[in-house]
Amino acid sequence: MATTYEFPSDLLACQEELHQVRAELSALLKRLPWSVEPMDGFSDDTGWRKVERPASPGWSEDEQAEVEKLRRREHELAVFVSTHRFWAEVAAGDRVEARTRLKHVREETAREEQRE
Repeated sequence: MATTYEFPSDLLACQEELHQVRAELSALLKRLPWSVEPMDGFSDDTGWRKVERPASPGWSEDEQAEVEKLRRREHELAVFVSTHRFWAEVAAGDRVEARTRLKHVREETAREEQRE
């Protein structure tokens, strides 16, 4: 049977916010043009696969600021999660498993709720 970890509420909340920030950042980056700066489009078929990009108008100052804000928050949250005092309570050999469990606690909770 797998080990059950009693994660502190602040660690769980921070991990959940980290998931949300990463999802928001990913969605934003998918919506934005491929280049931060305005760039001409190009097509290159000399490599092992053809690469094409349309012209990019670049990112606005607001878009750049939003990406920077989300990246900064993602970094803060990742540092908080990885340096949380809880990890000192987990045996060194079990930390990778515990960290993986924390990352997936949301899915595990959803699966348990479906079983009920």
